[in-house]
Amino acid sequence: MSKILYIKASPRTGRSHAIAVAEAFIDAYREANPGDAITTIDIFQKDLPNFDLEAVTAKYKIMHDEEHSDQDIKVWAKVEAIIDEFKAADKYVLAVPMWNFSIPYRLKQYIDIIVQPGYTFTVDDEGKYQGLIKGKPVFIAYASGGEYTKDEGSSTYDMQKSYLELILGFMGLTDIRKVIVEPTLGAGAEVARQKKEQAIKKAKGMAGSF
Repeated sequence: MSKILYIKASPRTGRSHAIAVAEAFIDAYREANPGDAITTIDIFQKDLPNFDLEAVTAKYKIMHDEEHSDQDIKVWAKVEAIIDEFKAADKYVLAVPMWNFSIPYRLKQYIDIIVQPGYTFTVDDEGKYQGLIKGKPVFIAYASGGEYTKDEGSSTYDMQKSYLELILGFMGLTDIRKVIVEPTLGAGAEVARQKKEQAIKKAKGMAGSF
């Protein structure tokens, strides 16, 4: 039995194009793999610890084996719990809209919590970064209001996909499969509807081999 971690990174729930595509993928996957377990994280509802001065201080005290307090242990344990939940999955599904050419701030907070040395990446003897989460596939449903293509030169604005795939790869997650819904706003409601339908069909077709 595989464990799937489904991360919803949009607060728009039923109005989100990214969530609609990701959940179509999840439904098709569940039908093909009824014995697998699916855990859903709604990033905008989940109680994420603040990665503030207290958390950073606890991190360096504990990881550098310096003198630390019970409060430091308590604070860092909350971070470790989020990391452990992420690492426990065998496969990942993400629904990610574009916000200001990048990703939603709550997803960035989640990433800043889980990307930690010794947990999800390390540095080898030659000083090179090595991801510690390997051999696990990722499906991402992206959505953006505009359309970003190399031909039109607008791709330079698209830091949504480049950042997310870079940081996933940094942790060792390089088997990334994706479906993109765009534009959801720039060409009107009818085009958005058609693009979403096409993306849902494609996502369903990809679920069987995930």
